[in-house]
Formats: sequence, C-alpha cells, structure tokens
Amino acid sequence: MIVVMVVVFGIAAYVLVKFRRKKGQDEIPEQVEGNHKLEIIWTAIPLLLVLVLAVPTIQKVFAYGENDWNNPDAVKVEVTSHQFWWEFNYPDYGVRTAQELVVPVGKKIAFQLKTNDVLHSFWVPSLGGKMDTNTEGSVNYMTLVADKADTYIGKCAELCGPSHGFMEFRVKAVDDAAFDKWVAAFKEPAVLPADAALAEKFKTNCLSCHAVGDQGGAMGPNLTGIGSRETIASILLNDISGKPGTKPTKDNLVEWLMEPQAVKPGNTMPNPKDLGFSDEEIEQIADYLANYKLDY
Repeated sequence: MIVVMVVVFGIAAYVLVKFRRKKGQDEIPEQVEGNHKLEIIWTAIPLLLVLVLAVPTIQKVFAYGENDWNNPDAVKVEVTSHQFWWEFNYPDYGVRTAQELVVPVGKKIAFQLKTNDVLHSFWVPSLGGKMDTNTEGSVNYMTLVADKADTYIGKCAELCGPSHGFMEFRVKAVDDAAFDKWVAAFKEPAVLPADAALAEKFKTNCLSCHAVGDQGGAMGPNLTGIGSRETIASILLNDISGKPGTKPTKDNLVEWLMEPQAVKPGNTMPNPKDLGFSDEEIEQIADYLANYKLDY
C-alpha cells in the first residue's frame, strides 16, 4: 500500500505542478476524450492484482471453514459463548474450562461453536478468521492451528450487549508435554478452602454455578486453576504475565467479587454480598482462588 501511495501521490504532484494554470492563462483547456490504452492498463493491472490476491484468500477462507470435527488427529473443542464469557469443553479429554483455551502447538484444533444466549463471534486475530456462534441451536465449525508456542488474545467480534468490549479470552499454545500435563492437572480432585466453614459456604453458594476440579456445577465459568490465568473476568490483568498495567491476582479477584457489575456490566453473576458473604470472607475466597494454580 505504501508503494501504491507513493506512485499515486507522485503522479498527482507531478500533474499539479506541470499542468497548473499559468498567470494570464484564461482560455479553456483543450477538451479531449480518454486514452483507450491507459484505460485498459489501469483497469487490467488492478484486475490482475485482485485475481492474484484472490487465490490465497479463497484458500484460507475455505481452510478456516473446514470441518475437522471427525478428524482423529485433531483436538476437538466445543466452544459455547455466554454473556460475557467463553466456555471451552474438550470432549475427548473430559475437561471443561473457561476464558483460557490451552492447545498443543502445530495440531489442528477443530472447533464446534454455539451460543448459550445471543449472537456472538469467536475470533483470534493472530491465528485466523472468525466464526459466529449463532442463536436457535445452530452449530458452526472451524479449524485453527497455532504454529508456535505463545499466548494469543481472542475477542468477541459481534456486538452482544453492554460488556461486549470486555469479552476477551486467551489461547495458550504449548508443546505436547505441557498440554498433557495441563490436562492431568486439571482433572485432579478439587481443592477447597482450608477453613471448613468457609469451604461449606463456598460449596453451597459458589459451586451451585461454578466448578473446581470434580465438584460443582456447569452454569458459570469453571474456576479450576484460575490462579494460573492471565486475567480475571477476562479484562482484569494479573501480574503473572509481567505486563504493564497488571495487578496481583488476589487484588483483581477482590475487585471482581466485591462488585461484579462495576467490572463487567450486564453479566449474570450475583453479587457475593447478596449471598451473605462478608468483606472478610470475600478476601478469603479471593486468596484461595488466587492460589488455586495448575502446574504445567
């Protein structure tokens, strides 16, 4: 585009200087018809460029839309979008997590995409195209491959409510050994708060929607290993990433639990204070979750 801009603006500058109206030049310029040769040239060149660019574009578009769900070599992930978070289920591994998608490097990841409420759109810009998660039970498929180990930011690309802009997720591409280790760590028995009274209150209230390890429900995001994640509520950045603008994981959890609607307006999580949790208990829950980490 810079080359095109230089050529176009260069010609325009030349024409403005060369053919500008001179002092005392009041006559009407000679009126001529177009130059057929030039018209053919400036039509043919863009057409050729479009055709050349169309080949890899079409190849990529169809590649992203391939359905590898029945490919035995692909890692299957069921993606369910919610207002305003992402659920990731690995049916072949017995793992259901949220907000951070862990995948092995170099392998096809076959996605089955659907929504739990309104229209959303699954998009990891650094890895490929985007695909809608449609309403009314519709299911879409796409395939992505992460060629190198890294953390990629994903987005919702469809206006879906008041916190649409806060609906981020992470894709962590790791080697095969780390992926297997993550799966094994995720499936270990649940670790509950050490304080028995707090653990019971956590089970009764929080685990009616959320899950940790082998305990809890599936309505809300799975909290297993939440202390290892780079974000809380997808937008509060934890200091484990070492990036500027981050805060300790516990501080972010406290901010989220104290006032969920202030952090992410329109979300469906009840305020823990309305469930009878005191400020001290919220601090204790935040500390417990911040230290609930997965080693992989």
